[in-house]
Amino acid sequence: MERTWKPTAAGILCIIAAIICITFVVLSVLVIGVFQFFWIWGASPGQELPASDYVNGILIVGGVVSITCIAGAVCALERRIWGLALAGSICALVGFGILGILAIIFISLSRSEFKSGTRARQELAGDT
Repeated sequence: MERTWKPTAAGILCIIAAIICITFVVLSVLVIGVFQFFWIWGASPGQELPASDYVNGILIVGGVVSITCIAGAVCALERRIWGLALAGSICALVGFGILGILAIIFISLSRSEFKSGTRARQELAGDT
């Protein structure tokens, strides 16, 4: 089986998309945190802070997307689990569109290079 550059490129694209997603999450939380800090000064007692649910949603979605992106990138670089590599590239689509599209294409075209789940488990156990 010939090893091509496609899974490696897809893994790198997924890592870049994860970094962009993490940066977006951190900047969003900081901006909303500063906004809420100044809101507290002008708010009357008992008034709720706006956008706290938005911050929680950003953290949860951004965290899940970033972790899946990185896990998929590792699988793509090691050519281990094709399904997780594809899921990571799909999450890269959420993180940063064009990088995700390219990663999906590269992972899809290089499916034959990935080891199946059974073969990967046997290698890890030493039963090759």
